[in-house]
Amino acid sequence: MSPNLQNSSSTNLLGSFAGLLGIFGIFLYFLGWIYRWAYFGFFQVEITSLNLPLESFLLIPIQAILANVYIFIRAILVLIVAIFLIKTTIWLITSPTAISRNSRFTQKLHSFCLFKPLRSFAQLLPLPFRHEIIVVIWILVALFWLGRSSGNADAYQDAVNATSTRPIITLVSPSDKIALARNLDDLLTNPPLKDSRIIGDVEQFRQILGRETNDTTNSKQPIVWRLLIENNNWVYLFPAMSTEAEPNQRPPILAVNTGDGRVQLLILRRPKTLPGAMGFSDVEQKTSDR
Repeated sequence: MSPNLQNSSSTNLLGSFAGLLGIFGIFLYFLGWIYRWAYFGFFQVEITSLNLPLESFLLIPIQAILANVYIFIRAILVLIVAIFLIKTTIWLITSPTAISRNSRFTQKLHSFCLFKPLRSFAQLLPLPFRHEIIVVIWILVALFWLGRSSGNADAYQDAVNATSTRPIITLVSPSDKIALARNLDDLLTNPPLKDSRIIGDVEQFRQILGRETNDTTNSKQPIVWRLLIENNNWVYLFPAMSTEAEPNQRPPILAVNTGDGRVQLLILRRPKTLPGAMGFSDVEQKTSDR
């Protein structure tokens, strides 16, 4: 083989490999975006309002595919179903003269009246492009379902206190900065709301007021607040739900603005640390003076 042919073969191989990596990266980004869209959508936070780095969407699919054995097996099953649907769709849009007739059942299925317009539309596209579109569509459908189901499942797990991986948070703020929370010197008195204004559902505000530290229905049960995300001078936190919460329940989300130049203190604690057993190594203190 001449050197020119060898160089041409190497160039074609590298070009195909680079194209494959590009397509694989697009699919990974799509899966990561759908996962985070479903995850933050569970908490009623729009992903478009968060300034998330683009490279993080390429890493988050690991959570949706390789988090544990069950999730990996589910991803394999989704891949098998997607391959079956791809082959079935290609068979259905294939011209009747180009397929072999194995039985009357396959003949009747292929000649079903609803599939004729689909074949007519598919014939307008060139053959290689036609098959590539089918492959891409079913792969995107599979990735959408996989990312959405994984995002919702992980969000519910993090919303429940016993299984949450979100850090436990203590927020210390000036008294005139937030209408909720308690005065540290008097944990029994609600904060004064004389200069506060409210728009929207009053009952939703009252359900949280008075329960910032303890559940009023059970004084021995503390309310555990967890950090969802800190992004764009906003801190999103929520009271973790009990193990008796239904899958369709959602915790309320508090969005605290930290970009007004005031000093605030956030104390983050590992999710699995037991109360009363926390040392200085278990606490991360973050003070921001903006």
